[in-house]
Amino acid sequence: MQSLTSDTKLWDDAEKAQKLLSEKNLLEEEISKIAEFEKSRKDLVELCELAELENNQEMIDEIVAQMQGLKLNCRRGELEALLHGEADGLNAFLEVHSGSGGTEAQDWAEMLLRMYSRWADAHSYKVEYIEESEGDVAGIKSATIKICGHNAYGWLKAESGVHRLVRISPFDSNARRHTSFASIIVYPEVDDKINIVINEADCRIDTYRASGAGGQHINKTDSAVRITHIPTGIVVQSQNQRSQFQNRETAWKMLKARLYEMEMQKKEQAEKGAWSEQGDNGWGYQIRSYVLQPYKMVKDLRTEVETSDTKAVLDGDIDLLLEAA
Repeated sequence: MQSLTSDTKLWDDAEKAQKLLSEKNLLEEEISKIAEFEKSRKDLVELCELAELENNQEMIDEIVAQMQGLKLNCRRGELEALLHGEADGLNAFLEVHSGSGGTEAQDWAEMLLRMYSRWADAHSYKVEYIEESEGDVAGIKSATIKICGHNAYGWLKAESGVHRLVRISPFDSNARRHTSFASIIVYPEVDDKINIVINEADCRIDTYRASGAGGQHINKTDSAVRITHIPTGIVVQSQNQRSQFQNRETAWKMLKARLYEMEMQKKEQAEKGAWSEQGDNGWGYQIRSYVLQPYKMVKDLRTEVETSDTKAVLDGDIDLLLEAA
């Protein structure tokens, strides 16, 4: 790698050079991370030996706590090393769609959007808002964000599916318990190495005035673009750019990514001997339940992993669930 980046002809192809340097930086970060883990381990072992000689139980307890933290960080590094799929290292598009439950579901969709945005922020991923459609009373009908950073898709790809919420409704004057659904669709931002051919005759392109909550993450514009891929029924839309040309370009990238993800799912399911659709955005298809009433529990129905710390999960602390998946 060092010899490639030192080549005097490297910048004859600027795009190739940037990709090569980006790959070099990622490798250097991984090597640095491993070296840092090893140094921390040695330092803690030496401190522990010193604390035992001095019979300092308070220091020993503190060192044990730090070792547990180091163990968790090493575990995450080990899992990241397993993210070696063709698209795992790419940026991710994440769509949220409200399902059965009306205003309740639209509020739940917004809660999920906030959960994933906070998770991304906590892991230093950049979040770009692509599209957002407001709910009738509260929340959102749908939204699309792009999460940018190494392994973003690898970490989030298993989040696709229907998410169920059970809680006392803040919109019900009788304080009854409601069940709401929202679906998540995650797909990678495909790069030039992955060739996806789309027949434009198979697509319907609509332009419309963007709508949204306003503020820092959305721009109101007359140049929003929606593309419908007729053979598959896939719909993508972009409205965060002021230029219709830029929104169109983003929408095409999203469509290519959705089609690529669909083919990857078919291939994966074929290897397992079955292919099934995600299913309706409602009863019987959920992959995870978030129960806030009458007890507190988040449970992933595929991995059986669960936690009672619902507040932390909804604030973006979903690493336990992602790692299990």
